[in-house]
Amino acid sequence: MNDEQRPDTPSTTGPESADAPLHRRGIKSYVLRAGRMTAAQTRGLEEVWPRLGLTLEDGRQDLETLFGRRAPVVLEIGFGMGGSLIEQAETHPDTDFIGIEVHAPGVGKLLDEADKRGLTNLRVYREDALLVLERCLPEGSLDTLQLFFPDPWTKKKHHKRRIVQPAFVELVRTRLKPGGTLHMATDWEAYAEWMAEVMAEAPGYENTATDETAPYVPRPEFRPLTKFEQRGEKLGHGVWDLIFRRVD
Repeated sequence: MNDEQRPDTPSTTGPESADAPLHRRGIKSYVLRAGRMTAAQTRGLEEVWPRLGLTLEDGRQDLETLFGRRAPVVLEIGFGMGGSLIEQAETHPDTDFIGIEVHAPGVGKLLDEADKRGLTNLRVYREDALLVLERCLPEGSLDTLQLFFPDPWTKKKHHKRRIVQPAFVELVRTRLKPGGTLHMATDWEAYAEWMAEVMAEAPGYENTATDETAPYVPRPEFRPLTKFEQRGEKLGHGVWDLIFRRVD
């Protein structure tokens, strides 16, 4: 399962209000875990990062300048080890991708792979995703924001750590272009229901699901099937996709 940057949220067991602060002292929606680095991952962080890596200190980005062209932009929060994001960037060379992940092995692996495959349409942050959204990405700059298999924080007392909260989806809405989409996927049905509840109350969005599939959509072909998801399917685990479009 991917590890995502999630907003700091109040100590409640249900979604917070849309005007609640995004950051609260002492509460993080991700856990930094120590892990051994392979030679390739270390190479990615040391040799490729200066070319493809971004930080909060780089400030507000002009995405056309950043990528040297005008193209659709997809942001993925919590790309894990990066396999899905690499596949998308390679399959869709006419789209630019930005990935956010806090865990060094995943960032290093993605950078190493991007370099080996000669990808130029990919940039990476190793930062808190909310801070990147707030400080680095202009309003109306994203065509799609992807949130695939975020930590569901299954214990009730930890629901406050879930990234999908009203304040988060409102921030995302401001960064999406009109007509842009927020695409979420989870293999925890209770979290899927939580996501659907939050989005049903979120202003400025419409669900792309049909009456037959609402509130979920079938897995779109453009979302790569991850090894994690393939293992889950063999075990009979369900996966729920939600795609909401910005309409205001």
